[in-house]
Amino acid sequence: MELFYYMVFGVLGLVVAALELSKNNKDRINTSSAFNSFKNNYLLVYSLMMAGDWLQGPYVYYLYSTYGFSKGEIGQLFIAGFGSSMLFGTIVGSLADKQGRKRACVTYCITYILSCITKHSPQYKVLMVGRVLGGIATSLLFSSFESWLVAEHNKRGFEQQWLSVTFSKAVFFGNGLVAIIAGLFGNLLVHSFSLGPVAPFDAAACFLAIGMAVILSSWAENYGDPSDNKDLLTQFRGAAVAIASDEKIALLGAIQSLFEGSMYTFVFLWTPALSPNDEEIPHGFIFATFMLASMLGSSLASRLLSRSSPKVESYMQIVFLVSAASLLLPILMTMFIAPSKVKGGGISFSGCFQLLGFCIFEACVGLFWPSIMKMRSQYIPEEARSTIMNFFRIPLNIFVCIVLYNVNAFPITVMFGMCSIFLFVASLLQRRLMMIVDKPKTNDWTPLEERNTEEDPLNI
Repeated sequence: MELFYYMVFGVLGLVVAALELSKNNKDRINTSSAFNSFKNNYLLVYSLMMAGDWLQGPYVYYLYSTYGFSKGEIGQLFIAGFGSSMLFGTIVGSLADKQGRKRACVTYCITYILSCITKHSPQYKVLMVGRVLGGIATSLLFSSFESWLVAEHNKRGFEQQWLSVTFSKAVFFGNGLVAIIAGLFGNLLVHSFSLGPVAPFDAAACFLAIGMAVILSSWAENYGDPSDNKDLLTQFRGAAVAIASDEKIALLGAIQSLFEGSMYTFVFLWTPALSPNDEEIPHGFIFATFMLASMLGSSLASRLLSRSSPKVESYMQIVFLVSAASLLLPILMTMFIAPSKVKGGGISFSGCFQLLGFCIFEACVGLFWPSIMKMRSQYIPEEARSTIMNFFRIPLNIFVCIVLYNVNAFPITVMFGMCSIFLFVASLLQRRLMMIVDKPKTNDWTPLEERNTEEDPLNI
């Protein structure tokens, strides 16, 4: 069965290479040298930030288990991370809009470095503090950097379409290539050099420190709404009014929560799905294969976003339907193929089919990230961008916490079925968004402050 893993990885690698090498002028957007310099600077920083994140991921559970904590205690640590992202992430997102996105990005680096340092302690309370810090850092990673990029891009007068170039490249490198390299590098540190499970966290802290130095030396500050007369409560209320008064923003938030909730649930489910009888599977190699599939998706997204047709609102309906179908495979395998009762061994026949389906899902993930970034840049108002983006993460974090708490309460097929339903609903909401966007415009967009005053009489 080892040959099967190599074949899947090889085919995906060849397809990605073919897609990248076969791009013509229709698949590329002509840009300026000033934009290319700006884009490359952001891609360097974003790749360093993602390296710091990807290095930690595969070894968090492993590290906690080597410290002797039970599965329940480890689950509580993970819930603390998602819970802190939900509770504190919205606050730090609002502060980013008010105090500056560059400061928020530097805060991400410092917070995550401190979280890495806590991994040296086997004390449960210290590790819990580290998880809380990591949850705050995650909220900053997925809001402040994108908010800084969009604001700086517009401030420098670059064309709006060029944003899609940066988005697709950021996903291709940061969520694909860097993830693969980080996985291999972490494996090298832990197993080849025998430096122990803390080594990847130390390496992550180094990458984060380098990225912070680049930010401090080359990034300008930008803000959402820096006015002094707005406290956090007013910012929250303004963001809530923006979501409630603009159906496009509300739909975008619901779509993001449904897809990312399914995606994070998949992270917990793919291992038991591929090895239900404790089959020996190469977790690191499969993870690298998934990241290669994600690169394939981001490469497709860069082609689609460079063209005027089909619109992002249109093709994302198909992406959500395909992702929903791919997560139905474990259910279909259970229905039509009798499960093996033999313990151990290599991956089963049904496991091979599921792995192919999971690669399709990861390709959809690669398509999703630059596409949702593009839609957020179009529909979320600049003055409350970080705040609204962190509002979107609240239902996501609640959902993931519930799944983690009840992960053993439901059969794995039920969990996959639930994710598939969520993705189907996301497709329906995406269709609704496309219908709204395609409607002839009757009213001009009004600034968020005016909208707040008109629709919230208490905000005087």
